[in-house]
Amino acid sequence: MNDHIPARSFAGRRQLRLAMPIIAAVAIVLSGCSGASGDGGDAAVGTGGQIVIGAEQEPECADWIATCAANIWGSYTMRTPTMPTAFDTRRVGEDWKLVPSDLLDGEPTVDVTADGKQVITYRINPDAVWSDGEPISGADFVYTGLEIRDGDDIFDKTGYSLIESIDAPDEKTAVVTMSSTYGQWRGLFSGDFQVLPSHLLEGKDRAAIMKDGYAFSGGPWMIESWKKGTSVTLVPNEAYWGDKPKLDRVTFQFITDTSAAFQALKSGQVQALYPTPQLDAISQIEAGVPNTTVDVETESGNLEALWINNEAFPFDDVKVRQAVAYAIDRPAIVEKLYGGLGVDEAQQSFLSPLNSAFASDDFSQYTHDLDRVDDLMSDAGWSKGSSGIWEKAGRQAEFRITTHAGNKRRELAEQILQSQLGDAGFVLKVANKSGSEIFSKTAPEGDFEIGLWTLIDTVPEPTLSASFVSTAIPSAENGYSGINFVRTRIDGLDPLLETVARSVDDEERLDASLQAERLIADNLPGLPLAAVPNILMTSQRISGPLEINPSEGPFWNLHEWTVG
Repeated sequence: MNDHIPARSFAGRRQLRLAMPIIAAVAIVLSGCSGASGDGGDAAVGTGGQIVIGAEQEPECADWIATCAANIWGSYTMRTPTMPTAFDTRRVGEDWKLVPSDLLDGEPTVDVTADGKQVITYRINPDAVWSDGEPISGADFVYTGLEIRDGDDIFDKTGYSLIESIDAPDEKTAVVTMSSTYGQWRGLFSGDFQVLPSHLLEGKDRAAIMKDGYAFSGGPWMIESWKKGTSVTLVPNEAYWGDKPKLDRVTFQFITDTSAAFQALKSGQVQALYPTPQLDAISQIEAGVPNTTVDVETESGNLEALWINNEAFPFDDVKVRQAVAYAIDRPAIVEKLYGGLGVDEAQQSFLSPLNSAFASDDFSQYTHDLDRVDDLMSDAGWSKGSSGIWEKAGRQAEFRITTHAGNKRRELAEQILQSQLGDAGFVLKVANKSGSEIFSKTAPEGDFEIGLWTLIDTVPEPTLSASFVSTAIPSAENGYSGINFVRTRIDGLDPLLETVARSVDDEERLDASLQAERLIADNLPGLPLAAVPNILMTSQRISGPLEINPSEGPFWNLHEWTVG
């Protein structure tokens, strides 16, 4: 994005992380986090040199369950490489699916009691340990689940709010009892939220310990240092029980300027980039980058959309929201922004291509139609003044659009939108901010009219709950937890989204999902624009399985990379 919100880290752990456009680095020096030692097993550690990867954004914090951790680059640079997860997204045949990770000793058992509760039993790999040698245990599942369920300032509680109890009957077992069935239970302790070490965090200030980096790991890598404004460096976790990294060190260097990042790749200063499809990035890719392999994946888990604050004037009236949708020529915008990468069709669902099996095309009804704009605005009591701008009760149809400042692609989209909406009688003002400010303050507090950003599905599970269920509206009362930033409350929608999340019957889930899509399209809490393609660029010196994981990103198997 990037303006990405992690995942959808929305519902059903439609994990989304909010990908944000290039975020300016913060020039603060952070003390390095050194790796702890442990029993490294038989596999060789660090036999393949070191590489530098250009990172276009710097995360705000490393407290992964808090709202400050919304930036997807936190996942790429630190969370995924260092934190253990119950399920991984892996290719199974032609599809990406959730499969048990090496943290677990096989598939969990799932039972439904006579009174409708769901009991999930996780058996943990006997060899799984933290970097200090302490076993990863059932107590870690208990701690993590309750921190998310009961905490304030939690990015997304979807699924965890259904947890009735978590028990650890022995060191290597965790038993989670849900108050009802939950079809997307594989997303728990996976995707955006992974397992945390209770022996280091319980009874302490988790945020203070983790936010600036941490000295523990339950993954193949450890954080050696986080030099804020400059880089994050990873080294192998010698205590990791699975396949050890083949590289000795990986540094993510923060390069927020696209031209500078491409120059660094051409000169050999960095060996890999994962650029968002900014205009200058696309032009440079089209021109060719010597000695570089370029992988473009259009069937991504990324959804870029216009997010409309349903509580803000003038969008507290559904007819105005619909009129704005008819005023926008989405295919023209998509062609201008992404045509060079082979993307030329507007997205017609809030479900990304990763979860397209559960999606409809209900937003296809919103084509560029100025006659429909006039009819809807007139029906809503608006009339055009002498300036050609819609007016009602002494107020003009004027509103702001907010996206990540400095994102050239988004700024071009804003210019196109200003022109299109102006032709239809609306006034669109630009009010851009930094990505960290948007997702830590502006969006949670509802201080916007239209937002332009991308959501990333971080698990292959279909649900729109996190984005649109009414209980996910952030507020002061709930510590600004939840990511229904558009503050939509649609009659009949919550039960449908609940069915998608909770049912264990795929046909029932599909039917509910399609009904929900229809309600969402009719009520228009936002307008999907495009599936944002993923681009991975690697020096031809880099080898190993190089493949973009649509949920976990391009560095999901960094431990397998080598450099020649």
